[in-house]
Amino acid sequence: MARRAPWLAGIGAVPFLIIVVVAVVGAAVPAMGRFVVEKSSVRVLSPEHIRGHHDAAIGNFGVPDYGGTLTGVVVYPDKKATGCAEFDAKFKSKSRRPVILLLDRGECYFALKAWNAQQAGAAAVLIADNVDEQLLTMDTPEESPETEYIDRISIPSALVNRAFGESLKKMSSPSPSSEAAVEVVVKLDWRESMPHPDERVEYELWTNSNDECGARCDEQMEFVRGFRGHAQIMERGGYALFTPHYITWYCPEAFKLTQQCKSQCINHGRYCAPDPEQDFGEGYEGKDVVVENLRQLCVHRVANETGRPWAWWDYVMDYKIRCSMKEKKYSKGCAEDVVKALGLSLDKVLECMGDPEADTDNAVLAKEQEDQIGRGSRGDVTILPTLVINNVQYRGKLERTAVLKAVCAGFKEGTEPRVCLSNDIETNECLHRNGGCWRDEKTNVTACKDTFRGRVCECPVVNGVQYEGDGYIGCKAVGPGRCTVDNGGCWSETRGHQTFSACSDTALTGCRCPPGFQGDGHKCEDLDECKEKLACTCPDCHCKNTWGNYECKCKGNQIYIRGEDTCIANSMSRFGWFITILVVSCVAGVGIAGYVFYKYRLRSYMDSEIMAIMSQYMPLDSQNNENQPLRQHDSEA
Repeated sequence: MARRAPWLAGIGAVPFLIIVVVAVVGAAVPAMGRFVVEKSSVRVLSPEHIRGHHDAAIGNFGVPDYGGTLTGVVVYPDKKATGCAEFDAKFKSKSRRPVILLLDRGECYFALKAWNAQQAGAAAVLIADNVDEQLLTMDTPEESPETEYIDRISIPSALVNRAFGESLKKMSSPSPSSEAAVEVVVKLDWRESMPHPDERVEYELWTNSNDECGARCDEQMEFVRGFRGHAQIMERGGYALFTPHYITWYCPEAFKLTQQCKSQCINHGRYCAPDPEQDFGEGYEGKDVVVENLRQLCVHRVANETGRPWAWWDYVMDYKIRCSMKEKKYSKGCAEDVVKALGLSLDKVLECMGDPEADTDNAVLAKEQEDQIGRGSRGDVTILPTLVINNVQYRGKLERTAVLKAVCAGFKEGTEPRVCLSNDIETNECLHRNGGCWRDEKTNVTACKDTFRGRVCECPVVNGVQYEGDGYIGCKAVGPGRCTVDNGGCWSETRGHQTFSACSDTALTGCRCPPGFQGDGHKCEDLDECKEKLACTCPDCHCKNTWGNYECKCKGNQIYIRGEDTCIANSMSRFGWFITILVVSCVAGVGIAGYVFYKYRLRSYMDSEIMAIMSQYMPLDSQNNENQPLRQHDSEA
């Protein structure tokens, strides 16, 4: 979020203020930094003759709907068209669509126009330029009691060029032939305002460790407190890469020996920050802020080296609580206690910081000054705080929900982490009429997939089964396992204990009626093989149709051979059957008798063996009496 740094004003003497402004942009010429204006598309939907796309520069206040769209009716007020005064009534459209209020540039702050439009019920604001020039960013005014409304602006705003604004005003004004104005319907599209090339978002926050710069510092710290949880979740999951940055300026050679430079700079005037109290005689000095900025940069570097880059958020939050300027605890000792409490290596942090008193360049801060210069689509970083997402400067309020929405718009569609789909920033479009996508009412399988940038109608994969189709009109299960899901969309019927299906696991697609049935696979009917003469056609056959099959019987004592569809004579007589049964019975009887005899002999053999073994270790009584000698009792002499 690009805003004018509150510490750029009132630093000291006027000549020194000029030096600061020149030095901030990193060069002695010129004093204005290169600034890139982000553009969002405005599409006129009706009336027909002015349909088309137009550019609009996003305002630097309010909440742009990054990743989203807004369709509404353009209303140009016949009174107070500049929007510098409160409107007398709420604006409404005939079609009950949201009102996009068109206002003229001039006479007051852009932000005040947006605030008055919001109070009058507008969903968004378009401000028509009053000169022919390139689009510029509508900036936020300085903090003052008269601009307290800034943080309460919650609608998006954009600047459009003069020619486009004039055409909108002309069409939105009352027509001589009608009592009401012609409705001009436009669509504000922010979906491409934030680059979203892949599944990881890279973003950076240009901030300051000074906590005594007024409302702006309080806003930054409130953002860190509120956004910390989201940031850490995304970093832990590998979804985002966050980098903190700190703006510094250098003191020109001619002023290095002045009290201003000595109190506000380190490394002999190379890296400076303004005095927190804007009073060189009391309180903390600017160089104290530079040293802490350097420490926080090194905390992030050391934390990143140890695989815990998200620890930076904890350090900044803890340092604010434990080491605030208001409580006179903004010190090296307090900072080092916070580093050790977070389990980070203090030695590595100190090594990274180097010597602030040395007359040499500091590698960390030199890199920061280099990074302030804009590259590609980002533009120079000249004001605080500045949030850059995927190399594009964020526009809007520095607030948890608004920033999270912008960061989430930087993910490639469908790759957003769960934190981006939380209820406080995202509405599940699939809950309303299934998002207009296909859904199987029987299985509740749906092609609607909710993403941060809107719903996507895409045939899903359910329990390993892939669906194919356009996602809007229909999806069909394909591949292995498709028959387990609503029978693959094919015909199936059960009667009694029999079930037939037109879905086959061996076929990856399509439906085919099983043997015994006919149809297109989505509807199958029993095939009467008997009537159609498809089976049991031999002269001696009698055919009976069954569901999905048939039965065929032969005349007399004949046997039906199904594979050959014929009857053959049964040559075996009753006597033959009797002999066969008798032989089988005899064989069975001999087998049983042999088995019984075998078991008897085995038992006898085992008994004799057992008796022989027992006779060796357990002699019988008769053997004892004959062979054992008399024992002498202990009581005998």
